Amino acid sequence: MAGKVKVGVLALQGAVGPHLGHLAKVGAEPVEVRKPAHLAGLSGIILPGGESTTMIHLLKVNSLWAPLKEFVSVKPSFGVCAGAILLSKKVSHPVQDSLGVLDASIERNAFGRQAESFVAEVEPTAAWQGDGVEGVFIRAPRFRNLGSGVTPLFCFKGEPVLVQQGKVLAGSFHPELTPSLVIHHFFVTQCQSEETPWMTDSRNPYASLSVN
Repeated sequence: MAGKVKVGVLALQGAVGPHLGHLAKVGAEPVEVRKPAHLAGLSGIILPGGESTTMIHLLKVNSLWAPLKEFVSVKPSFGVCAGAILLSKKVSHPVQDSLGVLDASIERNAFGRQAESFVAEVEPTAAWQGDGVEGVFIRAPRFRNLGSGVTPLFCFKGEPVLVQQGKVLAGSFHPELTPSLVIHHFFVTQCQSEETPWMTDSRNPYASLSVN
């Protein structure tokens, strides 16, 4: 719809639908991203929770790894759980590839296995200017080290669980699995501040790289 900022959700695997719903509720136009051409015209993208190794495999199989890496290097991105793992520069438990745009070390599944999932209030830091939120932690990763340019926005028991570095937002918990829209609204605001969306189809060097 004209006038709405277009925000993509990586839709190869994971918790896609709830993000699409939250984006629509905060006034964005959600776009499912499955191939390089889908990045055209976007002002930002959400990398959802799921299974990070599976996502990496599917990104490479679908010729999306290189164009997505270029996209998140210049446009707003929001990584949730597995998405935060994909964005971080260093991944452990085990070591794996990443897009490397967030100056952080992250450890997979460090909050516990599936059976140890939990819901808890998370505490805003002084850098957060909005309402409080509840965190849904499912096989959640932990930020083990943050670079000097990374700002914690929310913490749980004193450790960061939502952080920001420039145009990159990453969190250990799932805001899309709660009724609260405040974090999606915050991210969409970042996308709206972009002067121009990602390349149109005619200029996008990856537009011809499509898959069935």
